[in-house]
Amino acid sequence: MNINIAIADDATLFRKGLTLLLEDFNDINIILEANNGQELLDQLAASTILPDVIILDLQMPVLDGIETAKILRKDYEPIKIIILSSHYSKAFILNMIEVGASAYLAKNTSPDEFASTIQNVHKNGFHYNQEVWAIIQKNLTKKKKVTASFVDELTKRELEILQLLCEQLTSTEIAEKLFISKRTVEGHRNNLLSKLNCRNIAGLVVYAIQNQLVKINPNQFW
Repeated sequence: MNINIAIADDATLFRKGLTLLLEDFNDINIILEANNGQELLDQLAASTILPDVIILDLQMPVLDGIETAKILRKDYEPIKIIILSSHYSKAFILNMIEVGASAYLAKNTSPDEFASTIQNVHKNGFHYNQEVWAIIQKNLTKKKKVTASFVDELTKRELEILQLLCEQLTSTEIAEKLFISKRTVEGHRNNLLSKLNCRNIAGLVVYAIQNQLVKINPNQFW
């Protein structure tokens, strides 16, 4: 399955380099390029085909990546966002994850990690590398837990599936692990989104970690 990609970055040479790099991967198709967030939004509004994933820089003129991501989450919810930035600090990472970014990468990321992140985000809804996981766990769990009655309404099966979603398993992989159908997994996943008032899988992961509903060991993925 082809993954349609849009790239928004004001560094033309860097953006063209990304395009050339991704052309080597048969399942990745660049459909839009933009110099800034506003140009990206204008292209999305005029396009008949929307990207599956947007590669977004943070520091851009006219409309920066932070404000662009907020608009994308509001108006283009199904599109997944990967932040690719030279600003690789705890504050930026936490801010963008809470905004709804499905992944956060430094601009010196290796080509293979970059491509695999795109593929995993498309497949699983999010992909956080070991460093980002550690930042999320260390900092989000320091926040005051949100008291909400709907957390008590989660079933044992839903908590089990939430744990596996946070371990980056796909619906098919969860179904095989739990000996249930993929359709059943997707039903539980939709119930989780509704009960926890989250818009997407990345939001579920952040909520689950923030409220200590799951246990994640970043070392188990690498």
